[in-house]
Amino acid sequence: MQKDKVINRVLSIFFTVLSLAWIYPMFMIALNSFKQESAISTTTAFDLVSNDTFAGFANYLSALTKQGFAQAFGYSLLITVTSVVLILVCCSMCAWYIVRVNNKLSKVLYYLFVFSMVVPFQMLMFTLSNLADTLGFNTPFNICFIYLGFGAGLAVFMFTGFVKSIPLEIEEAAMIDGCNPVQTFFRVVLPIMKPTYISVGILETMWVWNDYLLPYLTLDSTQYKTIPILIQYFRGGYGHVELGPMMACIMMVIIPIVIVYLACQKHIIDGVVSGAVKG
Repeated sequence: MQKDKVINRVLSIFFTVLSLAWIYPMFMIALNSFKQESAISTTTAFDLVSNDTFAGFANYLSALTKQGFAQAFGYSLLITVTSVVLILVCCSMCAWYIVRVNNKLSKVLYYLFVFSMVVPFQMLMFTLSNLADTLGFNTPFNICFIYLGFGAGLAVFMFTGFVKSIPLEIEEAAMIDGCNPVQTFFRVVLPIMKPTYISVGILETMWVWNDYLLPYLTLDSTQYKTIPILIQYFRGGYGHVELGPMMACIMMVIIPIVIVYLACQKHIIDGVVSGAVKG
């Protein structure tokens, strides 16, 4: 018993230090977002805000009014919502099919999805841009199909683990009552999969919202900019960087997703455990 207490105390200290290490960069970004531009440099970036360096909300106003922040925020929101909805619906239906059919074809399909999780993105990015132009997936309205392909591996893996835990008798009872397969899925199976839906949705949302490389490779940056792409446009001529507005922009992007994650972290853990342990 004493040994367990020591182990628990060591783990608590370790994770506390790890949490502080994760929070510290965010704290420094927030701190510098309230500094004047002249007070942010390699030697003063870690200094606290003083009366002489405090800029108020000027950096936030500058970030909102420059570089088309509202438009970029709208594009990021559109891409995130459409991509996550498409991943959730398509991958949950695919996982349900794989588990219930359970033949050689479905097993091969499942292992292909699992294999896709270990394929490095760098192997595909050189041909991805040309393929997106050819198929017309180079706009914020169509890029969700590319995200579906890259996000399907993890989503199908998690949904498949959870579907295995759903008793088949429930679906058989629904079919006896007159439900066809589509009605059975949306009226019976989907509500039961709520924990995994929430966990997969949050994980995919954080990925799509913060993703820089995929939109940068596929979208026409002269017409469409997402928030991660917009941040680099705070670089001016001759290497000058508007660090104050850039830090403010980063904070306005980080805060919403952090709030969503903290509010739903319990559901994320429940969904991951349900998909990994049951079945």
